[in-house]
This record gives sequence, structure tokens and C-alpha cells, in this order.
Amino acid sequence: MSPSHRSSLPSLAGADWLGWPGTREVFALVRAQGFEIRAVGGAVRDTLLSRRVHDVDFATIALPETVMELARGAGLKVVATGFDHGTVTLIADGRAFQVTTLRKDVETYGRRAKVSYTDDWLADASRRDFTLNALYAEADGTLHDPLDAMGDIETRKIRFIGDPRTRVAEDYLRILRFFRLNAELGDGDFDAAALRACVSGRGGLYGLSAERVNSELMRLLRAPRAAGSLRKMFEHGLLVQVLGGVPFLCRLEKMIAIEAHLGREPDAVLRLGALALAVVEDAERLKTRLRLPGADAKRLEAASGFRGLSATLGEAGVSAGLHGAGRSAFREGAFMAWAASRDMASDTAWRDLMTRIEETPVPKFPLLGRDIVGLGVPQGPAVGVIMSEIESCWAAGGFELDRARLLEMARSAVASKGGGTVHDTGKDKT
Repeated sequence: MSPSHRSSLPSLAGADWLGWPGTREVFALVRAQGFEIRAVGGAVRDTLLSRRVHDVDFATIALPETVMELARGAGLKVVATGFDHGTVTLIADGRAFQVTTLRKDVETYGRRAKVSYTDDWLADASRRDFTLNALYAEADGTLHDPLDAMGDIETRKIRFIGDPRTRVAEDYLRILRFFRLNAELGDGDFDAAALRACVSGRGGLYGLSAERVNSELMRLLRAPRAAGSLRKMFEHGLLVQVLGGVPFLCRLEKMIAIEAHLGREPDAVLRLGALALAVVEDAERLKTRLRLPGADAKRLEAASGFRGLSATLGEAGVSAGLHGAGRSAFREGAFMAWAASRDMASDTAWRDLMTRIEETPVPKFPLLGRDIVGLGVPQGPAVGVIMSEIESCWAAGGFELDRARLLEMARSAVASKGGGTVHDTGKDKT
């Protein structure tokens, strides 16, 4: 970095995370022993891009065992999260901070690398993935840019450090990170050399764990430019490979527009459903392929039943949907139907339907299992059978039959099945 470039760099002084007690403590305990330490990566990058900072990582010339010793001496909790590769995690003021010793790659293979420690900040920067992640800041906000990355910050260009093909071959997860960072931070065209390297190395995606693919994909789906980045992946043969099926990009774009129109936060699971669900079997495929958490898989399965829903659904249909699926699943199915329809994201009929789904009470079946037992049916499967029959009649009648009428129907059902003596005490059991 030339002296003229150094003098033109902005200062990060005043960034809120530099004032966090935990940040100050980590800086202080390492510097007090004469070791250089700087914040690096996302916190620095996001500050320069006026984005909120959630986590702070550090780079230092101090060896990991030295960092651990200093932290313990200061009474901090220490976790050797990646000790073999120079990384330890310090817990300060309730926050987790990763501190990594400066490294240079000796040999790389897949997601692993043989590294040696160094005191050369340029060598450490050169082994990182993207130029935007190779910026450092001192405790007073002084910025260091060993790779002249500020130009990419200003243009929001996502570029690999060094040869893109080499960077991709070192870690094929970087392919997904490239598209995710373009969705989160990018502005304008994708870097051509980086894109070629990702396409050339796409076979390496098959070797990645489903959990890592899922993590990157869900973050991408929440990003501001998700639709454009996913479309670029589709155009270059990567998206079908990731999803294991044909995507519905127009539906995704509609879902994003609906969220914006309603003022809703981005919902990665619903966006994934809009992108990849056609039938219920697709939900099972995505669950397996992406190792989706149970809650996400259940949401997708429920949302896959959206076919047949329309904005003109009447009150009886809304009640039936709420009864059959519950409010949350029915609402998400309606969002999916809206995204799959030919109607605009600003359509008032769909918006009215969503309001009715939120405001209509969920029908509650007036009978309980103990009511059937009270009619002389022994506890067991027969109780559930009769309850199901009566509940189906109640739903078919528009949920209007009251408790007294349903009890009469239950008595008749018990008698017809010979399920035991019907005990009519003259009281409405509760």
C-alpha cells in the first residue's frame, strides 16, 4: 500500500462496535503485551458500506496459545474453536470474538489448508477470499488496505483475491459465497473472471456438506439482490445443481415484491418455497438435499398445499383453511398461491384475503374426547374414530352446528356402532 493511498483512506473512528466494551477489552489485552492486533473482515467491510455490524473478528501477530494465556489472565472465557489453524474465541462482555493469528498458506486442499504463522500483514491478506474481506482496522479506527481494496468497496464489486480459479479450488464453498455476497453487497455486473471461475469449478459443489450449502443459500435468499443473484446462478447452470430441480424464478420475484408491498421482512423459507416448490414431493426433496431444520421442513411441506387457493376465497373457505391447516400454515399457503398467480403484488383482493386470514377466528371443535367417553365408549381408538366423523360433519356444515347438536350426532353414532350403552345424564358434559 503506497503512502499516498494510505493517507487517502477514511478513518473508522466513531464506529459503534469500536466502542463496545468487549471490543476494547480484546484490543487492550493483546496490545498491552506489545502485539499488534487489528479488526478484520466483515466488521470493517460493513462499516465502510454503512451496514450494521453484528460480529467482530480480529487478526494478530500473537500466537494462539499466547492469546489464550492473555485472555485467561484477564478472566475471559476462552474456546479453542480453531486452534490448529490459529483461531481462538474469546468471550468478553457477553460477546464472542474470534482472534486469529496471521497466517500464510503453505498447502491447500479443499476446505482445509496447511498454514504457517507470520507477522506479514500482506501475506495474511493475500490468503483471504475476497478483496472486500481483506481490510483491517486498529483500535482508534485507523484503516489498513494492503491489497488496495477500497476501489471495490466504492463500486461494491465482489472480486476474488489473486487468481479466481485458485481461490475456488481451495474451497468450493466460495462459489456460493460469491453469489451470496453479490446478493448482499454487490451493485452492478458480476466480476467476469470470478464468474468464470465459479462456473468452471461448479463440480466441486457436489463435495460440500448439505448444511453448508443450506446456510449460504438461506442467507442468499434473504439478501436485497437475491433474485438477480439466483437468476445469474440459473443462467450459468448452478442453481439447478444446488436445488436438484427446476427453479421458478418469476414466482420468487413475485414473492419478494409481495413482501415489499406488505412491508414484511424477507422470509428465506417462503422465498425458497416460491423458488422451488411445485408439489409436496418437492418439499421432501429440499428437506433431504439441504438438510433443512425440522421447523423449516414443516413450513415448506405445509406451504406446498397452496394449489387451488384464490383471492376470491369466501368466508367459509377461509374458515375451512384455518381449521384444516392452522393460521400460520394457511397464511403461508396463501402467500405461495399469490406468488404463483398472475395477479400483481399490489393486488387488493389478495391483500384483503390475507387480512381475513389474520382476523377470522380459527374454528374450534366444541367436543372433546371425554364427551365421547361419557357416552359409554371405552377410551381407545374408537373415540378418535367417532370424533373424526362428527368433526367432519361439523366442518362440512360450515362450522355452524352447536355443541348440543353435535352431542346428539355423537349419541347416534355411538348407538349405530354398538359402542356401548349411551349414558344420557341430562347434563351437557364439559
